Amino acid sequence: MRIFPLLLTSRLTLLLAICLSAVSTVVSAQQYDADKDDATNLEEVETVIVTARRTDEAGFDLATSWAILDQANIERVAAQHSNQLFNRVSGAWVSRGNGQESLVSLRSPVLTGAGSCGAFMTAEDGISMRSPGFCNVNQLFDANLLQAGRVEVLKGPGAVVFGSNALHGIINVVTRSVDTTPNQIRVEAGSRDYYRVSASGAVSSGIALSAQTSQYGGYQDASGYDQQKATLRIDQEWGSWRVDGALEGSKLDQETAGYIRGYEAYEDDQARKENPNPEAYRNAWSGRGHIGLTRDWGDSAELTIRPFWRSNSMTFLQHYLPWQATETNRHHSMGVQMSARGTQNALSWLVGIDADHTEGALLENQADFFSPNQPDGIHYDYDVDADTIAAFTHLDWSLSERWQLGAGVRLEDTRYDYANNASDGAVCAPTASACRFYRPADRKDSFSDWTGNLSLSHHTDTTTVYGQVARGFRAPQTSELYRLQAGQTVADIDSEEAESVELGIRGAVNTLSYDLSVYWTTKENVIFQDRDRFNVSGAETTHRGVELAASWRLSPTWAVSGNASYARHRYNSDIQLLGSRGSIDGNDIDTAPKHFGSVQLTADLASYNIPITGELEWVWLAKYWLDPNNQHEYEGHDLLNLRASWQVTQAVAVSLVATNLLDEGYAERADFGFGSYRYFVGEPRSAVLGITFAL
Repeated sequence: MRIFPLLLTSRLTLLLAICLSAVSTVVSAQQYDADKDDATNLEEVETVIVTARRTDEAGFDLATSWAILDQANIERVAAQHSNQLFNRVSGAWVSRGNGQESLVSLRSPVLTGAGSCGAFMTAEDGISMRSPGFCNVNQLFDANLLQAGRVEVLKGPGAVVFGSNALHGIINVVTRSVDTTPNQIRVEAGSRDYYRVSASGAVSSGIALSAQTSQYGGYQDASGYDQQKATLRIDQEWGSWRVDGALEGSKLDQETAGYIRGYEAYEDDQARKENPNPEAYRNAWSGRGHIGLTRDWGDSAELTIRPFWRSNSMTFLQHYLPWQATETNRHHSMGVQMSARGTQNALSWLVGIDADHTEGALLENQADFFSPNQPDGIHYDYDVDADTIAAFTHLDWSLSERWQLGAGVRLEDTRYDYANNASDGAVCAPTASACRFYRPADRKDSFSDWTGNLSLSHHTDTTTVYGQVARGFRAPQTSELYRLQAGQTVADIDSEEAESVELGIRGAVNTLSYDLSVYWTTKENVIFQDRDRFNVSGAETTHRGVELAASWRLSPTWAVSGNASYARHRYNSDIQLLGSRGSIDGNDIDTAPKHFGSVQLTADLASYNIPITGELEWVWLAKYWLDPNNQHEYEGHDLLNLRASWQVTQAVAVSLVATNLLDEGYAERADFGFGSYRYFVGEPRSAVLGITFAL
């Protein structure tokens, strides 16, 4: 079922119209005093973001595109899954798998394959949640999003400060400071045996704890999960040093429902409930910690030293492959971020050194014989030690009161030491005709990369106009180098590179705020799997788009906000991609909708002395191709969601979140593989009731 058929043809136009009409009519629409208008402007101008330079900065002035999901948004959405939160970010789409699984899209298609997750940096407090060479597509489920202080999204290459993997953008989850951690308990219950209990509060002076546990029965057979997360935050003074840090942990036990098959099978009420892989599961745990020591360095500079560690492990059944092997991956890391910053006259400067040592391992084992080419037993068993060291600098020069020039550069070196723990070569018996698995011999690999950016911006009290040229990269992931197939003995691949040009304008006019950006990105030396199942590099893709976010306070009661993205992601070289036939040069990349976005209509009845707020949300996703030959497609979908909150007393609040109000049959994720349409089905109409107790 499709809704709003007239609006579906021009959603981006709709949001643009909101902005343009707001600009022309906002003065006449005012129903409250100028002081409130000024407050709205001030709020937009004074938004603080830390991701771009590892320090608090006025986001309004940054010469790059970004979005912030603040604590109020996080609490309002009360997301069961990360995609419910990132619907509010232009250019971002988190494709939901079953349970807590997901694939990230940020100014990109949904990228799949062994190392495709390396195109995005997922960080907590500016530290990558996984070591750069050991990414996982589902790594976002380790983040404690529900109890975060805010989530910052930096779009486009951000490699100068963050390094490898910050190719398409950065998602940085900022933990709540001790001062902003509420003393409260929240209890939630909802459809299909969903329960979540969360609590937070001060443990002692300068120390706060946030923790949650959740359980879900699933909307398909044998598809539930249990998950726990906790964050310990510290903010203190230690002599002349300012100390901040966090200790985080998460654990997930999940039953996994596989794809359902058949054209538009997600519209079949019975098929939506089926689980073709009731035996599938995913178990994961992670731990991370960091401590930052900052002190003033003279009158106008400061020094920060931030050691960190991370550890994680995950075991899951590869239900999406017919032979269903079990994979266990893990890695343990230690490292340090060191940076110094300061201001001298019109020049602001940042210099830093990053170092990271990781010890990782992967084991893949198949319990049952499938064929001579996919035999039972151990497919891969290897260890990898990885060392990364980088130096960077960024300068901002105020050319005048209004104009600012920025430039940065980073040099990074990555070294892998791989050790095969099983026999070298093909896994299969000598009689096998096309053995799927191949174990390369022990080897060492190194990659040296550089990146830079250059920006120019113009600022007024209410407007920032900017242009930026940026370069990004990602070193090959260990799974691309050492998890080979079909007799490939060595993966002769190099780092992916991206060059991006971006123009943007953001501003605030009375009760309207807006953020518009246009980008052109070319990726070179793209790593892919060819028709021989070899991991190779050398492909080129292009990514061009326009993004808009806007918010308009219509009255003290009503407000509307939204975001929309239009983009074209294309193959720009004639490559022999696995799953393709003939030339795909110029084709749209699969799993890349041309447009998507959301609109929220919010009501706050406080002006009528009624302590109730409500939000009606429309989320849309356009159709997209499911294969590189552009022959099979998913039609897209539209969803309506409702959220409401009632402050019963000063200490008690009640909330209701209802998703998919029209009970739309849809797919959270779709592809075409092994000769069939495959869908992760979307959740039917659901409701969650929550009660918050302030302590």
